[in-house]
Amino acid sequence: MPLIGFDNSYTRLPAHFFADAEAAGASEPWMFAFNDTLAAELGLDAEALKRNGAAIFSGNEKPDGAANVALAYAGHQFGHFVPQLGDGRAMLLGEVTAPDGRHFDIQLKGSGPTRFSRNGDGRAAIGPVMREYLVSEAMHALGIPTTRALAAVTTGDPVYRERVQPGAVLARVAASHIRVGTFQYLAARGDNEGVRQLADHVIARHYPEVSESDDRYFDLYQAIAARQAALIARWMGVGFIHGVMNTDNMAVSGETIDFGPCAFMDTYTAKKVFSSIDRNGRYAYANQPAIGQWNLARLAECLLPHFTGGEEQAIEKANAALTHYGEVFQAQWLKVMRAKLGLVREKDDDLKMVQSFLGLMEEGGADFSLAFLRLAAAAGGPTADRELRGEFSAPDAAQLWLDGWRLYTAGDGVDPAERQRLMRAVNPAFIPRNHRIEEAIRAAEFDGDFSLFEALHKVLARPYEDQPGHERYQAAPLAHEEVPRTFCGT
Repeated sequence: MPLIGFDNSYTRLPAHFFADAEAAGASEPWMFAFNDTLAAELGLDAEALKRNGAAIFSGNEKPDGAANVALAYAGHQFGHFVPQLGDGRAMLLGEVTAPDGRHFDIQLKGSGPTRFSRNGDGRAAIGPVMREYLVSEAMHALGIPTTRALAAVTTGDPVYRERVQPGAVLARVAASHIRVGTFQYLAARGDNEGVRQLADHVIARHYPEVSESDDRYFDLYQAIAARQAALIARWMGVGFIHGVMNTDNMAVSGETIDFGPCAFMDTYTAKKVFSSIDRNGRYAYANQPAIGQWNLARLAECLLPHFTGGEEQAIEKANAALTHYGEVFQAQWLKVMRAKLGLVREKDDDLKMVQSFLGLMEEGGADFSLAFLRLAAAAGGPTADRELRGEFSAPDAAQLWLDGWRLYTAGDGVDPAERQRLMRAVNPAFIPRNHRIEEAIRAAEFDGDFSLFEALHKVLARPYEDQPGHERYQAAPLAHEEVPRTFCGT
């Protein structure tokens, strides 16, 4: 019986959708992280994988039935179209079927060069692997759709970036790794039949509810757009900045994918940017909804020939769907923010209330997560007002807003303790703060110490719970601890 029961439906698509790949191998593989919980969800034998995981997840050993392919895709990178990108440092091992019937890809990231590497080494350094492991698992714990981390392995081999760093490989799990850029790769080559075949595959894999529709490719497009709107709204609710929302980094499954120069905000700034390569703020926090719409417009260009009706009608339908995306996003975002502010009974002025708090946070230099957490505490009564005031540079203005918020929510029939409970369920006490991630990375990279990584991962697995003794992971960074820039790792 094979260690992992792989199916490989993607390789049953036309051969130009992917390329055979072979891992470069690792001289001294050592598995420093393994996700027992995820392994159980996938129906995998965790104990057997822990025994053999270093060899498998470094790429040294090919499991029986594994596909070992790199996926082809194109993409707009910072608005500029690149007709061929593809998995330049990733290799799809294959697909597994979980006990609940859902299908998942298992991919190695950082396993070595592929046909799509464009002269790169195809390797990953330990820092980006640790970051993706921590942040993707934190996103899952926060309840946000995301790719997952199954395992992480050091290779024993150096990689060369701005400095020499230890090499590592991430075993990543996703509902699939199909992107907007995957459709663009085929459309750019005039391969409309390939676009149709890929769309049929996506429908079967992710959107079976549209399979019997007379206009299933348009319905597929609308379904993808709706998932993206909901996903980005949830990012905004936790202060997450993806960093590189290129079309090749938008998964059509509606999952968060490719945690490169991503980060969670500390001090709230609508135009906040972390990515070291985003010099013009294209992918700033507040720009993410519009970029999602822009990316979906590029997907529409690929699918237009397959919408029913003529070209003019297809364009009209796509434009209407893009407008609807904006409406869906606004509704989803307001739903998220209402919950965060404890606005249990919908009112006409809820949007103004949300905007006023965000404006107060930006003017007062408040920490995004802590401001909402302190507001949740204040929902239980004025004894917690001092903590909220302390998050703002103008505490009197914060108190004035808080008094107005109490008047606004008065009379909605919600008990203070119940409002507090509801707010604590959506306002995390613990997020993967950039300075703590970097602290863990430095300890592992320079001292071979993974204890900070393990401790941080354990705390982030319970983001909505009080965890006495772990206050350092909740605290905002001091001025000298701030990490203003993050890097993609290639």
